[in-house]
Amino acid sequence: MIEVLTSNTPNGKKITIMLEEIGFDYKITKINIKKDEQFKPEFQKLSPFRKIPVIIDHGSNVSLFESGAILIYLAEKSGKFYDKSKRTVINQWLMGQMAYVGPMLGQHHQFHHYNPGKSKFGEERYFKICERIYLELDLRLEKSKFLAYDDYTIADIATFPWIARHEWHDIGLKKFKNLSRWYLEIASRSKVKSGYDLLKKGETIPEI
Repeated sequence: MIEVLTSNTPNGKKITIMLEEIGFDYKITKINIKKDEQFKPEFQKLSPFRKIPVIIDHGSNVSLFESGAILIYLAEKSGKFYDKSKRTVINQWLMGQMAYVGPMLGQHHQFHHYNPGKSKFGEERYFKICERIYLELDLRLEKSKFLAYDDYTIADIATFPWIARHEWHDIGLKKFKNLSRWYLEIASRSKVKSGYDLLKKGETIPEI
C-alpha cells in the first residue's frame, strides 16, 4: 500500500495520476497547506523542505519526498513509463518540468491568479515566461508525439497537471496546436481522469 501525503495541487496530481496508471493500491492522507500543516514537525521529518507530496511505501518501508523522485521510484517499481533505453532523454524532460515549467508557472499563478494588481512587474514577467513555456513545449511537440519521444512517459505525467491549469494562465492553449493535441490525448486517458480527481469529489480535467 502506498500512502500519499498531499494536497490537491499539480504536484499532488502527478502522483495520483501515476498511481492510477500503474494500478497500485494507495490511500490519500490530506495535508492542508492552507492551514500550514506542511510545517508541522512530523511532516518535516518526511519532507525536509516542507513541500507536498510525500509517499510512504508501507510494503517496502520507504518514504520519499519531491514529486520527480517519487515518479522515478514508482516507474522503476512498476516497470512502466520509464524505458531503460530512453532514460537519458526522459530525465531531461522530467527535470525540465521540475526546475522550470512547474516553478515558473507556479509564480505566474501567484501574481496573475492569486494576487492580481499587486505587482505589475511580477505579473508581466511571469506572463511572458509562461507564454514562452507554452511556445517551447509546442515546438517540442511538433517534433515528437510526447515530450521525451513518441511514447507516453513520466515526463508527460509530470507536466500535464501544470498545463491543466491553463485557464489560470490566460495564455490561450488553443493557439498552440501541438501542445493542444498532446493535452487532449493525455486528458482522454481514463486513468489520467481518475488520478486528476485526487480527492474523489468529481473534479474533471479542464477543457480547451
